Amino acid sequence: MAGFNLGKRRVFILLTAVGLIILFMNFHMLSATEIKSKIEDLNVPFMGKLNPKKGYEPILDQHPIASLMRQADEAWAAYEESRSTSFKETVSKYRRKYGRNPPPGFRDWYIFARDNGVHNVDDFEQIMDDLRPFWGVEPKVIRTLAAQMSATEGDGVSGIHIRNKKIWKLTNNNWRADTFVKMLAKFVRFLPDMDIAMNRLDQPRLVVPWDDMQQLLAKEVASRRVLLDATADWTLNMTGFYRENMPVAINPGWFNRPGEQYMLLAKEACPHGSHARNINSSAASAESLYKDPVGGLITNFNRSSDLCTVGPEIQEKHGFLFASSTVVASRQLLPIFGECKVNVNSDILFPANMYYAKDVRYEYDATYDVKWEDKGNSMIWRGVTSGGTNTPDNWKEMHRQRLVSISNATHMADKEVRILTQDPSRPGVYESLEHFKPSEFAQNHTDVGFTEPASCFPNCDFYQGVWTYKSMAPLGAQFKNKFVVDVDGHSFSGRWRAFLQSKSLGIKSTIFREWHDSRLFAWRHFVPMDNRYDDLYSILTYFVGLGNNQTTPYVQAHEYEGRKLANQGREWVSKVLREEDLEIYTYRLLIEYARIIDDNRGRIGYSGDGSELDKYDSKHR
Repeated sequence: MAGFNLGKRRVFILLTAVGLIILFMNFHMLSATEIKSKIEDLNVPFMGKLNPKKGYEPILDQHPIASLMRQADEAWAAYEESRSTSFKETVSKYRRKYGRNPPPGFRDWYIFARDNGVHNVDDFEQIMDDLRPFWGVEPKVIRTLAAQMSATEGDGVSGIHIRNKKIWKLTNNNWRADTFVKMLAKFVRFLPDMDIAMNRLDQPRLVVPWDDMQQLLAKEVASRRVLLDATADWTLNMTGFYRENMPVAINPGWFNRPGEQYMLLAKEACPHGSHARNINSSAASAESLYKDPVGGLITNFNRSSDLCTVGPEIQEKHGFLFASSTVVASRQLLPIFGECKVNVNSDILFPANMYYAKDVRYEYDATYDVKWEDKGNSMIWRGVTSGGTNTPDNWKEMHRQRLVSISNATHMADKEVRILTQDPSRPGVYESLEHFKPSEFAQNHTDVGFTEPASCFPNCDFYQGVWTYKSMAPLGAQFKNKFVVDVDGHSFSGRWRAFLQSKSLGIKSTIFREWHDSRLFAWRHFVPMDNRYDDLYSILTYFVGLGNNQTTPYVQAHEYEGRKLANQGREWVSKVLREEDLEIYTYRLLIEYARIIDDNRGRIGYSGDGSELDKYDSKHR
């Protein structure tokens, strides 16, 4: 019997050894991309080298993008960990964060949000930031402004008037107001009377000077208090609301500045010591606040669109900033709702109507959205020459025109750009290469072009012979490519959500802010790009790869990382940018706004501890 056991032991050892040999051979034969596809949960982008004695050894990828992805993962994980899981916890967190009770109607909003699958019931910071300065203005003044701003058609404002829990009337309306009303139908029965002044123009409206804004914000801080005996009812019979044939008794202070340098106006809203206002500040010191010093990659996406930080460097490189087709602005704080703004604006953001209108030009279409590995290894963009008023003298510096030029192989034939390359003798180590000639790379990996001219003065004849126009590609057809780049038009881009919903990887460059910005994490859900596009080829060569480890310059392809980011963005948007999320956000915005315009705003709100929804929460966890 002992001999028999020894025989079995020998067979077991032999079979184990053979299995390990086969496993090692298969592991050795796998390419880097194939290995990474088996390891979907790596936090550190995978690289490796074969050591004859030790086998395949992992190498830490020291490319800045690897570090930025890890940091983004950590920030997102903290965001996820912080979410409230009950009404009681949500109320408590609200009071700690904002120094007030939640507004009347908060309980109903919470149930609406939970019933509609809200992912993070706490993430409405944009609303609170937008409304903060209005605590420094008397409620009746706000109501009167909201009621009367839509009286003059040329001012570009629509009015939406809610009475007795219904949409009573629209004034000076257009498609934006009509779309907004469709959204309100889901929850208007929970709202008190109010007037909503909506911006009809593409461009944002308000630039409140810095010192004026600080005074308003100081009043907001001073007004904070949590009252134990707060009243949970809206105030009735207030005056100042819109009524038919009412006399117009306000002056919103609108002035026109089309085609003028926007930074002359914008810098008034910047801090006194900021780069935009300090003539002794350098571009290098400003860049250090939002860019990686080695590769020039975006480290702080919020800062990269801050005109107080980047304005002097891009003021002549973005159509809105130097050749806007429409600027009707005011230096007053007005309660005007808008779809987007730059950081110096004080407009009240709401989810863009284009996202709710189901316009086929901007809706996600899965027809051509093939698997990542079946997509073309190229970056695509299509559009028209919008973004500002094009003239024979200024078109070359428009932001869309610059994107088309820098992605064009012919245009870049004698140009050089900076990228990060890997030293073949030091795997995982990257260094800056200042003199990369991108023409051949652009020829193979970019498909960027205009479909037609637009927004020209006096006409578009000066474009003859400049562009080879490309055929129009429906939004869904662009998803045949791995990389989809999104840049501004006259204002924000309505295609961004569809890009994020796709299996392609979104690359984003913008100066505009939208309602959802706090929900999207750069380098986890998308790739941020500088508004000057000087990091474009560093980004593309990282994901696509360049040369091989026997040539210079060389960049290892990062297929796994590209697919990982694309998948994370797609999964995340399905949780936080759904149609229901637009409704939840707007509902919350309007009850917060309703308190701002209430004469008793300091004494109303939800004063309970939230425990009455314990049973509800236990069923919805």
